[in-house]
Amino acid sequence: MFGECHAHLFMNGTDYRQAVRDHKNSVNISKVREELTAYQTNGITFVRDGGDKYGVSELARELAPEYDIEYRTPIFAIHRKGHYGGIVGKAAETLKEYADLVAEVKCRKGDFIKIMVSGIMEYEEFGRLSEPGLEEEWIREMIHIAHEEGMAVMVHGNGRDAVLAAVEAGADSIEHGNYIDTECLDAMAESDCVWVPTIVTTGALLGCGRYPEQVLEQIYEKECENLAYGYGKGVNIAAGSDAGAYLVPHGDGILWERKILVETLTNLGYNEAGVKERIWLGESQIREHFCKK
Repeated sequence: MFGECHAHLFMNGTDYRQAVRDHKNSVNISKVREELTAYQTNGITFVRDGGDKYGVSELARELAPEYDIEYRTPIFAIHRKGHYGGIVGKAAETLKEYADLVAEVKCRKGDFIKIMVSGIMEYEEFGRLSEPGLEEEWIREMIHIAHEEGMAVMVHGNGRDAVLAAVEAGADSIEHGNYIDTECLDAMAESDCVWVPTIVTTGALLGCGRYPEQVLEQIYEKECENLAYGYGKGVNIAAGSDAGAYLVPHGDGILWERKILVETLTNLGYNEAGVKERIWLGESQIREHFCKK
């Protein structure tokens, strides 16, 4: 069974505000156990969390062995103050503050560093992000500082410029990677970076009525197009669903993501066994690098 390479256990897949209420004052242990049970039921034995500011993933890692799950977490994600990322972590106004947060992650025995270098997709309009990516210098320094501390770096990134800067700076993984181009994918193919495309976050929205269907279809088509190009170029790809995101449940989300990856590529003529092996190799790379040093 494939593992889940991108989840947020504190989110519930249906109502973000309720998820915050569940954990804001103290971690709701019963909710954590409920989600871990969902993974166990589906035979998933590896989960890499994207972090949160409530201590949910930290507790999940502590409880996970009871469910025969190997759990990795950055404890919290780090974003630049005034930019996207408060939903899952802490802010740094200066690079010195960023370095201090990296030190906090290490002190709390985080398995890796998670950074936010761009906004998220605006599903009302194709091609639009909630905000531009960070400057190349900031991205480069964030990755450099984490690497100097011996930590692998998980990068939330969308848009060509931010993703390309992160890959060229040595990012260990790119999460999402929407609205990137062939230059980004070529750079990934030439690096050791693993791409976790989380296509199911768009796929799950198709037909739900929340966003314009034509826009969702355009986004989904572009995601699958990039997946096909990247796979053909030899990009390291791993399966992660962003479980906890809207309509992406824990446990089932990764099964849907894996199905999208495999079906998209086999429909283009790639061998199914070969596709599954490539995805497994990407996950294996994540298991190897995204751990405490």
